[in-house]
Amino acid sequence: MLAISLGILVGLVLGLTGAGGSVLAVPLLIWGMGWSLPQAIPTALIAVALAAFVGTATAWPQGIVRYRAAITMASTSILTAPLGLYTASRLPVSRLHIIFALVLVVVSIRMILQARTAPEETRVVLAGMKTDKEDPTEPVCRMNPLTGQLKWTRPCALAISGSGLLTGFLSGLLGVGGGFIIVPMLRAMTDLSFHAAVATSLMAITITSLATVGIAAYQGQALPWHVAAPFAAGALAGMLAGRLFAGKLAGPSLQLGFAGLMLIISGSMLVQTLV
Repeated sequence: MLAISLGILVGLVLGLTGAGGSVLAVPLLIWGMGWSLPQAIPTALIAVALAAFVGTATAWPQGIVRYRAAITMASTSILTAPLGLYTASRLPVSRLHIIFALVLVVVSIRMILQARTAPEETRVVLAGMKTDKEDPTEPVCRMNPLTGQLKWTRPCALAISGSGLLTGFLSGLLGVGGGFIIVPMLRAMTDLSFHAAVATSLMAITITSLATVGIAAYQGQALPWHVAAPFAAGALAGMLAGRLFAGKLAGPSLQLGFAGLMLIISGSMLVQTLV
């Protein structure tokens, strides 16, 4: 019941904000289950993969998932996920907690800036709400206006592959999906709308998270299914419930509140680790 309750909480955050569930899943498992960060990573990633898959399935009929870019990112992320898992197993747990807390701070700051500078983007919940705002800069990857597909050039392929390498390492190291990296990078590298960037990142996160869990299992890391299964089921139920109210609640105020919650969590982790 505890695992289900924690999963529902993570799912509600995902359903209402469309982001942040992965970074919330890990500290909840650490505090709620008494696990270390390396123990929490596979279970958190299972819930993240399930939620990202639902978001991908929702966006797919709209034709905005750039699946080639998602597969490219996921393919390269698989190369660095084992390195992240290996690093996590070698670093002291206290140092991992500090790194994770700092990542929470970065994600929180980004969410605060987004809520203040681009409030319309805070309403794009798990790729379920459309926005047509485009990035006016000159990106490395441009879309073909006739087909809606990205024009694949060597610089474009290298840029997208590079983002996958970073995402895979963080997935293995900290158990995070990496959407807070993928979405800004896609927006910087391509002329995709924010909605399309979120949808594409969800597909990449699905594949990367599942692959990281598989690699961890192959390396001999035990996966507590008696906790992982109810946690993932609770996350799915909470996410679906959250999405029922996301249309009315999603927006800058909710995102600012969640960013504040993450800052509190990061501060608590730093205090418990350093004191």
